[in-house]
Amino acid sequence: MSHPADTPSIPLAPEVLRNATLPDGRRADIHLADGRVATLVDQPDKAGRADGADTGRGPAAGPGSIDLGGALVLPALVDGHAHLDKTLLGAPWQPHPTSATLREHIANERALRASAGVPVADRATALAHRMVSLGTGHVRSHVDIDPDVRLDGLHALVEVREKFRDRLGVQIVAFPQSGVVTAPGVADLLDAALSEGADLIGGLDPAGFDGDVDGQLDIVFGLAERHGAGIDIHLHDGGVTGTRQLRDIAERTAALGLNGTVTVSHAYALGDVDATELDRTATALAGAGVAIMTNGPRHSMPPVLRLRDHGVRVFAGSDNIRDTWWPYGTADMLERATIIGLQGDLMSDAELRHAASMITDEAAAALGLTGYGLAPGCRADLVVIAAGGVPEAVAAHPRRLLVLHGGRVVGPAPETDFPNFPAISVTGGDATAPQGER
Repeated sequence: MSHPADTPSIPLAPEVLRNATLPDGRRADIHLADGRVATLVDQPDKAGRADGADTGRGPAAGPGSIDLGGALVLPALVDGHAHLDKTLLGAPWQPHPTSATLREHIANERALRASAGVPVADRATALAHRMVSLGTGHVRSHVDIDPDVRLDGLHALVEVREKFRDRLGVQIVAFPQSGVVTAPGVADLLDAALSEGADLIGGLDPAGFDGDVDGQLDIVFGLAERHGAGIDIHLHDGGVTGTRQLRDIAERTAALGLNGTVTVSHAYALGDVDATELDRTATALAGAGVAIMTNGPRHSMPPVLRLRDHGVRVFAGSDNIRDTWWPYGTADMLERATIIGLQGDLMSDAELRHAASMITDEAAAALGLTGYGLAPGCRADLVVIAAGGVPEAVAAHPRRLLVLHGGRVVGPAPETDFPNFPAISVTGGDATAPQGER
């Protein structure tokens, strides 16, 4: 690949993203300043009129502008549930272990990860790089806290979080993978984790794993209240056992005034109970402001649209990425939206837009992100996608063309070529890496 000497370079901190397609379908120039969206200037239609809310004239495009050629711009993708400490990326391929029980799988995982030969921080770094290159600007990662690994994984992820602070926002959940009540000392370790860098407290199947719903939830909600932390509980238990726990969580959330700070991840039970039980549980979740995270695959998945109609926030995460739980996973949140859309039978353009919201606006709201979005004043955490609109972006597995974090270009990679779409052009600016040939 050759680069003529007079080929412009992509500015490190562009001032204008010209000729962008916005999520609502409008064409606009996006002006950036001080790491934020300064203004959106609609492009005139064929009659010379500008449509949309912001019809003011912004500064003229000049040095530091990038012409996106009509490519779609979204606020940065949000991965609402990952396990950076578990991934085996960066290590040689490992055959996937099979296990008869959850406890056996946890034991197998611990043994395999110990023999992987690559430190947690290095594997997590490899995955974080991949996330950034695919347009993820924020991730919530669970990290195992148990009597064996203690706080080692947490300390590794705190290191990675700091390393990526200018490229990727990382929230850390202290996750009791080996249980809370049944694992001696874990309650104290979780307490310590919230003092040493964890942002949220996690839980795991209070009934199915610990066998003590009140015991686990007393500890989890007690620590959240003491530290002023959010909660994100893994709940795999199915049927009415699962929905009963969901209502228990909703009741505690409402009683403590934790509306908007509690998430239940997976919540498979919502996909395998009858309509009456589902509606009863959804009403409780919506009333307490408890969000649901789904990654899609499983024998059952929460019914995304029905929960939305009840007022329950449902968002997406990748969950396991190339680890001992799954050999699959790419860290591509647009692909995750596709998977959820296929399993949830989301087919119309409106439904595809909702799938996209699960990896953008809905996920950002569930994570409590501030200044997120594509409006004046929002952080310029953006991703440019080779698609003509949001439905196509979900359905067509498009390339990521540019990734910005705080207004600075951080991906996908300096050498990435854009051979067909869009015709990106650059005017002036502080050069970093050469554009690919057309």
